[in-house]
Amino acid sequence: MSHTIKDQKKLLARVRRIKGQAEALERALENGGECSAILQQIAAVRGAVNGLMAQVLEGHVREHLTAEDATPQQREQDIEQLMTVLRSYMK
Repeated sequence: MSHTIKDQKKLLARVRRIKGQAEALERALENGGECSAILQQIAAVRGAVNGLMAQVLEGHVREHLTAEDATPQQREQDIEQLMTVLRSYMK
């Protein structure tokens, strides 16, 4: 079973919180909110997305990169896919 299916409730709860934070940010911008409050909301959204990324990344590493039945070629392919995603995320 995929780790995203196993942890689906937790992941969806995180996504819903992020959605709520993004909507609050949108409202603050629409209503001409204070710069400091908007900056704080942006930081909160970023932190929430980083937390989601860390949770999914940990599950991915534990499930795919430590799989005992993976061949060396499969493990190398998994590492390359992961590195591509991390490079993209860090841009």
